[in-house]
Amino acid sequence: MIVMEDVYKKYPNGITAANGLNVNIDQGEFVYVVGPSGAGKSTFIKMIYREERATKGNIQVDRFDLINMKNKEVPYLRRDVGVVFQDFKLLQSKTVYENIAYAMEVVEKDPAEIKDRVMEVLDLVNLKHKVRMMPDELSGGEQQRISIARSIANTPKVLIADEPTGNLDPDTSWEIMNILEEINKNGTTIVMATHNKEIVNTLKHRVIAIENGRIARDEEQGEYGYEI
Repeated sequence: MIVMEDVYKKYPNGITAANGLNVNIDQGEFVYVVGPSGAGKSTFIKMIYREERATKGNIQVDRFDLINMKNKEVPYLRRDVGVVFQDFKLLQSKTVYENIAYAMEVVEKDPAEIKDRVMEVLDLVNLKHKVRMMPDELSGGEQQRISIARSIANTPKVLIADEPTGNLDPDTSWEIMNILEEINKNGTTIVMATHNKEIVNTLKHRVIAIENGRIARDEEQGEYGYEI
C-alpha cells in the first residue's frame, strides 16, 4: 500500500529530514512512527499525503506515484488517504454534520449518499447526538472524534494520524485509540506518528523509529523505546 525507496528530503535551509528511507507498509497494517522531536517523523508522515514532496527517491501510495505526481492530481490521492491532525482542523463556521459532509461534497458525492455516510461515521465515533452542534461547543476529545469521522467519510484506504492524542487527556486518548483500532479492523491501513509511550507499549503494532532522518528500528509488535 505504501512503498518508499531511497527517499531523501532536503529543505531549503539545508536540513535533511529524510535520509535514504526504505519502507514497505502492507494494506491493513497499523504502524506507529516514533522518534525524538526533530527526527523527521512529521516529514515522513507529510510525504505520504504529499504535503511535502521528496527531493529524490520513489514513493508509491496505492496506485499513485507521489514523486512524479502533478499538483492538480493531489486531490485524487487524498480521496484515498485520510488525515487526522493533532489540532483537529475543523471548520469553525460549520456544524458537525457540515464538517463531515464537506469532505464528501468536494469530491462530488451524491447528496443522499452524503447524508447516509455522515450518520454512519458519526455512529462509529458515538457522536450522532452532536450532529447539529458547532465545533466550539464540543470538548477536545469530541472534536478529535469528529475529525476522525471526517477523515474516513470517503472510505480511504490509508489513514494518516499525526499525533492524534497529543492535545488530549489520557482517558480521552484511549477513546480515540479504540476508534482507530476499529477502523483498522475494518481494513484501513493506519500510519500514526506519536509520542505516547503508554499507547505504543500497550496496543501493540509495528513500530518504525526515525532518528536523524533515518530508520533506526522497524519492529513488529515493537516498543516505544524512548524516555519521555
